[in-house]
Amino acid sequence: MTHEAKPSATAPVKPSVTPFATAPAVSSATTPPNAPRWRTVVLSPHFDDAVLSLAAVIPRLRGPVVVVTVYGGEPGPEAAVSGWDERCGFGTPHEAYEARSVEDALALDMLGVSRITLPHPDGPYGGADQLGHLDQWLRDLPDGIDVLAPLGTRQAHHAFVREQALLTRAAQGAPLPLIYADLPYTGHAPGWHTDAAEAALAAEPEHGESYRSLTDRYRLSVRWDVRLDDAQWARKRLAVQCYGSQLAPLGVDHGPFLSWSGPLRTERVWSLEQRS
Repeated sequence: MTHEAKPSATAPVKPSVTPFATAPAVSSATTPPNAPRWRTVVLSPHFDDAVLSLAAVIPRLRGPVVVVTVYGGEPGPEAAVSGWDERCGFGTPHEAYEARSVEDALALDMLGVSRITLPHPDGPYGGADQLGHLDQWLRDLPDGIDVLAPLGTRQAHHAFVREQALLTRAAQGAPLPLIYADLPYTGHAPGWHTDAAEAALAAEPEHGESYRSLTDRYRLSVRWDVRLDDAQWARKRLAVQCYGSQLAPLGVDHGPFLSWSGPLRTERVWSLEQRS
């Protein structure tokens, strides 16, 4: 998760006209995307987003599952440390990148899923709206694989990933991605832990903007509404705590987001149907 980006408009990001090579895998995820290995792909904008948003949903997905970190590329050699990484205690962007990669491997290993990083640098270190690698990677997927993309609540990079996934899947004639509530952002909406969450998002001026932008174009149906019990929450909390380098600054921005009744205790995923 990076907090350098501001909430943005959600116009589609056009695929690059120059083909990009498929990103190299990391950890044990060395199978190329056209191999029949995974049944579900979770697009995580940053190293922590899939765990923050989907730790309890992931066991319900068709397995095997792979988490693809879109902004998972190493910063350039001349990059200066971003304000967010400096707040996290790092002196260089490369130090932050290496630490976050280790944290991510630990967290996803706890959830029993594979991981891949695409070579887009994180927003402060590259062109966040240029997602040609993601476009090509999705195009290389075989048929029959479910794709999950973030809602994009108050986070421009998340919205870029969502729009690229929608654009690429539609261009292929493939099933549209499922959309997951990106936490903790979406979880700050009033009524998040209730059956009225969708109505609250539709009416909420600050945290409902991305939800409303989707409902203008698609009919959304709840696929999963998981309100974590104590055992599920304990497992999720341990996985989230793997991302220790960011927890203090996240608490400054989001308040006590790891509290027992906080925004991470409910996870939601929607399916989309194109409006005519």
